Amino acid sequence: MIGVIVVALACAAAAYLILKRYYAPGALLLVGCITLLVAIFVGPEPLISGKVAKTATHNQFLDIVQSVTNLFKTRAGGLGMNIMAIAGFSTYMTKLGASKAMVDACAVPLKYIKAPYLVMTIAYALGIFFNVFIPSAAGLSLLMMVAVYPVVVAAGVSRQAAAATILVGTTFALSPGGANNLLASRLLNIHVTEFWAHTQLMIALVAVPVSLLVHYFVQKWFDKKDLESGRITQADFAAVTVEDTTKEHAPAFYALFPVIPVAMLIIFSPLVYKGIRMEFVTAMLTSTFIAFVIDFLCRRNLKESVANLKAYAEGMGKVFTSTVFLIVSAEVFAAGLMKSGGIATIIDYVSHLSAGAIVMYTAMFAIVWLLSFLVGSGNAAFFSFAPLIPKAAQAVGLEPAAMLSSFQLISGCGRSSSPIAGCTIAVSGISGVEPFVLIRRSIPVMIVTGIVIYVRTLTMI
Repeated sequence: MIGVIVVALACAAAAYLILKRYYAPGALLLVGCITLLVAIFVGPEPLISGKVAKTATHNQFLDIVQSVTNLFKTRAGGLGMNIMAIAGFSTYMTKLGASKAMVDACAVPLKYIKAPYLVMTIAYALGIFFNVFIPSAAGLSLLMMVAVYPVVVAAGVSRQAAAATILVGTTFALSPGGANNLLASRLLNIHVTEFWAHTQLMIALVAVPVSLLVHYFVQKWFDKKDLESGRITQADFAAVTVEDTTKEHAPAFYALFPVIPVAMLIIFSPLVYKGIRMEFVTAMLTSTFIAFVIDFLCRRNLKESVANLKAYAEGMGKVFTSTVFLIVSAEVFAAGLMKSGGIATIIDYVSHLSAGAIVMYTAMFAIVWLLSFLVGSGNAAFFSFAPLIPKAAQAVGLEPAAMLSSFQLISGCGRSSSPIAGCTIAVSGISGVEPFVLIRRSIPVMIVTGIVIYVRTLTMI
């Protein structure tokens, strides 16, 4: 019982600090270390045990620091390197102008469609598609605001509806290179493309069409209602332009560059061809090399092409501070919850209830959704609870892959409903639409989408 109290207090403390806008990784690390300290006295087992028992310092208090050390060694060199590789590649693609070339190329056909809200819905679908190759929600939002947002407004919908479309377009994060998917696949000990294709897509194939349909009718209803009430005017339907500050204007065929690593990961995987073993980082580096060679042949300036590679290193460094450190901090927090014995007690209690498994899944689903909404980060919410899922799911007879996938998807819904999310602020700043006006239009779509994700997952677990 003491362990359950420790878990409750730790979760409350972490939530309080994050809501007070404390640095999220630091808050999780602090609460995690304090919880590990408490676990020394109330936990049922040593802090360092199992496969890593040999790394124990033989001092209980130093074992707290050693626990953090172990996580840094395993995550920074494994999962962390994967995440840094995709971040480096993504930043390099932005530097070359390849990401923008992809968005620009796909936005052109929208200009020839005469149905305003159909154009808007297709733009939403394009956002989901682009997110497969451009994992950063904020980065994708900025690209779409330049290339897609003006086209959607010109088609005949309001600025508010068009901006909300860009915001929700980053919801699903259906990318094999997404940080959440990489963590999930590592926790499940399966190839990331297997998790992506066999679980995540199986939920998304139901949730995405429903979300597109709901978005169509919700934005159309809001435009009509707000126009009648005077909340918006005809001026909000006037064509807009967004200044393109991109320095690199790449050839159109550069749009294919972001596709290369995803194609390689799918082709050289258990899904298609097992003859070649393709590691994630190898796919990123190979794709970078291919892009570099083609870029050099186009520029015919070796010094400039080599200088552009600096973007790859900068992308890796930036994501270490934002994402990799967050993962380690969240896992320290999760380790504290586990070592306190409280999680085991809760799982044991739930497993004896007639509907205990569903109760546990529902509670955690709701917590991840709410936390991602409150902190404006899908990663922070997912990373905090994902490490608990494999053991908890196994104990109550649920399918861990389905649970992890649903939590990853619902964290995106929470982020796209949050007024403080980076993508919300980016879209608001460029469009001039207030954040709360944006989420007023995104929340109904995300609620229905979240319910579909929840129900679809119930059929899989």
